[in-house]
Amino acid sequence: MPTKENMILLKKLTASITVYTVSILLSLNVFAAEPLVSVKWLNDNLTNDKLVVLDIRNKIDGGSKEAFEIGHIPQAVYSNYLTEGWRTTVDGIVGMLPPVNDLEILIGGLGIGNDNHVIVVPGGVSSSDFGSASRVYWTFKVLGHNNVSILDGGYAAWIQQLPNQLETGAVNPTTAIFKADFQSKYLATTEEVVNALANNSSVLVDARPEEQFLGKSKHGKALAAGTIPGAFNLQQQTLVEENTSFFKDAITVAQLVKGAGIESTEGPMPKANT
Repeated sequence: MPTKENMILLKKLTASITVYTVSILLSLNVFAAEPLVSVKWLNDNLTNDKLVVLDIRNKIDGGSKEAFEIGHIPQAVYSNYLTEGWRTTVDGIVGMLPPVNDLEILIGGLGIGNDNHVIVVPGGVSSSDFGSASRVYWTFKVLGHNNVSILDGGYAAWIQQLPNQLETGAVNPTTAIFKADFQSKYLATTEEVVNALANNSSVLVDARPEEQFLGKSKHGKALAAGTIPGAFNLQQQTLVEENTSFFKDAITVAQLVKGAGIESTEGPMPKANT
């Protein structure tokens, strides 16, 4: 059994072990909507009135509301990933899941209802902003909304391929009703991680940089250095093409998974800094 000190370390390291970038890898072909859609697919489906393009650009990718108003994908709505309520701080631990009611209000205020297919659009400049999109993707999943996808390559891919197909100005969506159906299976608590360690019943995947995994450094928001005992290190940035948010092809990703020593994806518990 883990000691009291290890329990404290686990709490600091896991807070809530959420399915970010690695969830895209491990959930292919499982859900109602494809996890990733291309620029071509999105352009071909923009006339679908059930489609909502959610632009989440923020300071991680150099984006902002002002940048959105200068140019965005047609019909997109905007919500700053860092500042508009997608994450919260609990007992000094950042990046926690906000109360479900707060998320229902946030999502409904963006004009997103339960019958909409949401396309999450990050800046598209790095694995970090792909991680932001993956966090929003996971948030919809944990709220029971399976009709959600990420634009592969993000906004950068759109303007590269379709530079003349942009809209400008502010967007004020009509409020919709969004009701969550909370799916606890997508959220691992500290206690569940402790039990998984004791029973050897889950694969723990640490998606942080190797230096942080080894405890040689730590993220500024992390409360302790190191990793969870028994975790495998599959670095987030290795899954995405350099200086973009294009997810690598399936063969390459499979090789990376194998190279990280992960033999099974049953019961995965990916973790990140927040």
